[in-house]
Amino acid sequence: MKKIAFLGLGHMGAPMARQLLAAGHPLTVWNRTAAKAGPLAAQGARVAADPADAVRDADVVITMLAGPQAVRAVADAILPLLRPGVHWAEMSTVGPDAVRELGARMPAGVTLVDAPVMGSTDKAEAGALGVLAGGDADAVVPVLSRFGPVTRTGALGSGAALKLVVNTAVIGGVALVAEAMRLADALGLDESTARDALARGPLGGAVARAFATDVHFGSDLAVKDVALATGTTELPAMEAVLAHFEAAAADPAVVHEDIAHAVTRIRRHPGKSHEQERRSP
Repeated sequence: MKKIAFLGLGHMGAPMARQLLAAGHPLTVWNRTAAKAGPLAAQGARVAADPADAVRDADVVITMLAGPQAVRAVADAILPLLRPGVHWAEMSTVGPDAVRELGARMPAGVTLVDAPVMGSTDKAEAGALGVLAGGDADAVVPVLSRFGPVTRTGALGSGAALKLVVNTAVIGGVALVAEAMRLADALGLDESTARDALARGPLGGAVARAFATDVHFGSDLAVKDVALATGTTELPAMEAVLAHFEAAAADPAVVHEDIAHAVTRIRRHPGKSHEQERRSP
């Protein structure tokens, strides 16, 4: 069995790491907040003191981190230690530019794969995520398959690109449902009646995600993903969505909560960004 180093034990990373332990892989884990590694240590994982310690003997390195800056910081720490033959599966949502930037830094003989996932914490717990694998993923498909079905997307960066498209659609759909419910509120409609009608229409999946209670994707992460999308090309509708989630992320009560909590905020407040609200008289 391949020795795996898993870096990043947040809401998604921890259940994914448990899938690897359940499959019998020798696993070393690291997380910036060390306490989050405790439950995995109790299940047999070795807890590393730092990223460099985590990857020292690894055959496969997996990162599931908050964003591009976190990935760059980990790369600075581990790249000098990656030996020829090691495969790095970068599974965070960072966008294709960050993946290609990272690929250009790989030492000789080290292979980078971008493999972000579709699905939230419930799918991670069940081993039923959808893995979008870009680059030369042949050697790591058996490992990635522990998280769920693997879709090969093409060249390095294509997995990250497709994940950005998927997340943009999901987050935009959730914001649209929230605005539709805001309209229903303004028109005095019964909430359950309006919600059920939307759920039976083409936005049914977005309705389910907008009112989900057993998953987690924070408003701050939604801001990061939509900002990556709107920084890539002109997306006027998503600029408005970004304003909604920027406002939610500026609210301490909502910032780290699932985007379903932002739905309530959108229904109650205009879609101004934090910066716009600051400038308002």
